Amino acid sequence: MSELKNISIDGTGKTPKIEFNQERGDLILIGRSIPENASLVYEPLLEWINDYIKSPFHTTNLYLNLEYFNSATSIWFAKMVRALSKITGKDKVFIIHLYFDMQDYKNMDTDDLSDMVSTLVGNISDVKVSIGLKIHGINRERKTVKDTMIFI
Repeated sequence: MSELKNISIDGTGKTPKIEFNQERGDLILIGRSIPENASLVYEPLLEWINDYIKSPFHTTNLYLNLEYFNSATSIWFAKMVRALSKITGKDKVFIIHLYFDMQDYKNMDTDDLSDMVSTLVGNISDVKVSIGLKIHGINRERKTVKDTMIFI
């Protein structure tokens, strides 16, 4: 099997900056995601993830730091989460990081968090890894001001 190469793609007005690093277990998407053809952007990432889960880092972090994303993108996020939930191995952890404007973060209640969790992990089964969801409240500079961790 060939060595998995890291992915680094600059963002555009319609696609996020993408940084997938196998050595650190960091899968980062930053910016906006409103591509005209979401499969062109996300199918190669899903293929990379399917290779990554064969030999994952002890902690895998999926950072979804997006100002906006469309429904086609959310379908691909669910596919990526489903694939990453298949990570196996002793003491492996998968953490999903979601970023929200601080005002939105302050206004979140239990139902909002439940909806978020079910959107991302509601249709996965046979989970092999411990999964956490970390909600980040961010300021105008997109820096985390406050966060909450939930284990699923």
